[in-house]
Amino acid sequence: MHRKQLDPPTRPADMAAGGKTMTSIVQDRYGSAPEDVLRLTEIVTPAIARDEVLVKVHAASVDRGTWHLMAGLPYPIRLAGFGLRRPKNPNPGRSLAGTVEAVGADATGVKPGDEVFGICDSAFAEYACVRTDKLSLKPANLSFGQAAAVPISGLTALQAVRDHGQVRSGQRVLIVGASGGVGSFAVQIAKAYGAEVAAVCSTSKIDMVRAIGADHVIDYALTDFANGRNRYDVILDIGGNRRLSDLRRALTPRGRLVIVGGETDGRWLGGVDRQLRAHLLSPFIGQKLGTFISSENAEDLAAVRELIESGKVAPVIDRTYPLSEVAAAIRYMLDGRTSGKLVITI
Repeated sequence: MHRKQLDPPTRPADMAAGGKTMTSIVQDRYGSAPEDVLRLTEIVTPAIARDEVLVKVHAASVDRGTWHLMAGLPYPIRLAGFGLRRPKNPNPGRSLAGTVEAVGADATGVKPGDEVFGICDSAFAEYACVRTDKLSLKPANLSFGQAAAVPISGLTALQAVRDHGQVRSGQRVLIVGASGGVGSFAVQIAKAYGAEVAAVCSTSKIDMVRAIGADHVIDYALTDFANGRNRYDVILDIGGNRRLSDLRRALTPRGRLVIVGGETDGRWLGGVDRQLRAHLLSPFIGQKLGTFISSENAEDLAAVRELIESGKVAPVIDRTYPLSEVAAAIRYMLDGRTSGKLVITI
């Protein structure tokens, strides 16, 4: 596949006279094609607020949310505070790992020189401002590139398994979309909680999913997991678009369904309608059906770090791209070929 690289960074004349600058990805408008809206340029290095730290970014990562922020779709994303007509934060990167350069007056828990990972706005850049309540020390056994793959996908998987799936030892758990960023973490975290895990993925990704610990791997091209032959205590639907009736057929009478993903091309709802139907139906049946919005917080980052440092969880890295090829990384993800995570090195 031909990769269209972003233009080399430019140095505007009004920056040349003074002020520290950095290389960053920038977008001025929403658009669904990364090649059309993302550019590499030089901008002023941001100043931290009192509760923030300045992180020298060594690596960032791409996930499905990267595209949503870039495209501004579905439209409710814009209403949620990300900008109505154009992106409020003109850089869609959010997960990073790096070294603390400076600490705000009210920021606590980290100091200059600390190696950290976390969640912020505008992570596709040489420097980023990060709130300390969305930051944690980097897992000691991971490189910066590996650590950058963790924050958003790892937190989402942890909260899906622990809080909303309420997975316990001995339960049977089905993970639909097990080969993606969230799914690859969810398989490992569910195993760490003592579950028997069945994982649904495509033919080309079976070996990877089996390698991260899935007890059973279901090739969706060959087997319908909702054929009624097997039932599960918990289903995490991360990468599917199956009807609720199909998912319920694969669930035990008192089982839990957690819809984490399952997107459509709809500009207004984008699959959210299925999640809303699950919430409306759940109070009237024995099964618990629902979804959630991931909570971005330092405590859960630390919990994921502990799982990683214990050897129970490890990020799966598919490919690594330089900062100049963020558009190519997003395009690769959109083509549906990703196994695990895509990392941007800076």
